[in-house]
Amino acid sequence: QVQLVESGGGLVPAGGSLRLSCAASGRTFARYAMGWFRQAPGKEREFVAAISWGGYSTFYADSVKGRFTVSRDNAKNTGYLQMNSLKPEDTAEYYCTLDSTTAPIIQGRGTDWGKGTLVTDSV
Repeated sequence: QVQLVESGGGLVPAGGSLRLSCAASGRTFARYAMGWFRQAPGKEREFVAAISWGGYSTFYADSVKGRFTVSRDNAKNTGYLQMNSLKPEDTAEYYCTLDSTTAPIIQGRGTDWGKGTLVTDSV
């Protein structure tokens, strides 16, 4: 069973940047696609970004395209989400997930999940 631990969340003003990390253990990270989701208070969880196992393909929700960048370092068993030009509507708990390919992740599914890291707009 894989364990996923997200980190890097915090208070950030509008227009600011954060980099989230997702550390994986218990499974060969490099064999799996990785994705990021978020859930704002009172809202359903939504897809944010996904990256293929080798990092060659990336996918983004329209709401973050051009502002967020998903990446991974398979040697470190870690994935990342660089978030720039943050907006108040980006406030949410952010989760990472792994799955066999990016397809189920883009469709809103994932096999394993971390406990999340909170990103909050510091108004």
